[in-house]
Amino acid sequence: MPADTTNAPPADFASRVQGTLMGGALGDSLGYLVEFDTLAAIHATYGPAGLLDLSQARGPVHFSDDTQMSLYTLDGLLEVLEWANDGVGADINACQWLAYLRWLKTQGIAAAGAPQPPPRWIDAQSVLHHQRHPGNACVSGLATGEMGTIFRPVNPNSKGCGTVMRSAPYGLLPNIPAETVYKMSSDAASLTHGHPAARQSSGAFSWLIHCLAVQGLDLRAAAESTRARAAAEPSADPALLARLEAAMELSTPTAMSKDDGVPLHGASLTAALGQGWVAEEALAVALYAVLATAAAASPVEHYLAAVRLAVNHDGDSDSTGAIAGNILGALYGEAALPPAWLALCEAPQLIRHLGAEFVKLTTGA
Repeated sequence: MPADTTNAPPADFASRVQGTLMGGALGDSLGYLVEFDTLAAIHATYGPAGLLDLSQARGPVHFSDDTQMSLYTLDGLLEVLEWANDGVGADINACQWLAYLRWLKTQGIAAAGAPQPPPRWIDAQSVLHHQRHPGNACVSGLATGEMGTIFRPVNPNSKGCGTVMRSAPYGLLPNIPAETVYKMSSDAASLTHGHPAARQSSGAFSWLIHCLAVQGLDLRAAAESTRARAAAEPSADPALLARLEAAMELSTPTAMSKDDGVPLHGASLTAALGQGWVAEEALAVALYAVLATAAAASPVEHYLAAVRLAVNHDGDSDSTGAIAGNILGALYGEAALPPAWLALCEAPQLIRHLGAEFVKLTTGA
C-alpha cells in the first residue's frame, strides 16, 4: 500500500473506526428485524410510525450477514497489515478472498476446489457462525472455488448489494491515497459480483467512508466527492450515477421544502431511489437517509432519524440500515451511537476488539 501523508488519520480516528463498525452493526440489526417485510407488514406489526427502536425486537437482537461479512472484510485487511508490519508484501485481494472463504465455511458451505486458509481468531467466534440469510451472489460466487476478478468475473450479471454492505472497512484505511481505497474495494467486489454497478458502487461507498473518517470532510462535501469520483470512472455505470444524483438532489433543502421539509419515506423513498436489493439502490437509499436528516439536533438524533428512515420500506432494510449506520459512524465517530442500542447490540466486544486491532495496526496506538 503506497503511503500518503495527506491521508493521515485524524486525532479521533479510533472513535471513527469504532463508530463506523458499530454504527453499521446497529443499523443492520434494526433493519434485520424487518428485512423481508413489506411496508404494510411493518406498519401492521409496529404501528403507523413503523419500526423505531431495537427495544421493539421480539427476542434477542441479532445482526445479519451484512455485519458478518463486514467483519471478515476487516479481518482480511488485518491479515494484510500484519504481513506488512512484518516486512512482507501480500496480495490484498487474495487475502480478502481467503477471508471470505473462511466466512463461507462458518456458514457450513464448502467452496469447490478452493484453498483451505489457516484459521484466524475471528473464525472461532461462534456468534458469527449463524446463517443470517446470506446473499445468494456472495455464497454462489465464493462456492465456485474461483477467485473472481474484473477480467474473470464470477456472477457476471449480478449487482446485488452484497458488495456495498461489506465494504466500509476499506474506507477506514489511513495513509494511502483515496484512489487506492477505491480500487481495493471495487476489486474485492469482483470476488463475488461481476456487474460494473456492483464494483463501482462498492468503490464509491468506500470512497465516501474514507472522505468522512480519514479526510474529515463534512457530509455534503463527502457526498459531492463521491458523486464526482463515480462520474469519473471509465464506463461509469449510468444506473449508479442516476441514483447518486437523485439522492443528492432530493435531499437538498430546496427539494425538501416542497414537502414541508419532511424527507421522502416508505413507498415514496423506494419509488425515487429503489428498494435497495441492488448495489446502487442500497447506496442511494442510505445516502439519502443520512443527507435528508442532517438537520437533526445531535449526532445521536441524526443517527436515529437516518437509520429509521433507511429501514422502513419494502426493500432490503438490513443493508440500507447498515450502510446508513456506517456513514454516520464515520462522520461522528462513537458520538453517533445511541447508548440504549449499544446495550442491546449483539457481540459488541467482538466488534470493538477487531476495531481496536485495526487501529493498532494502522496507527500503532
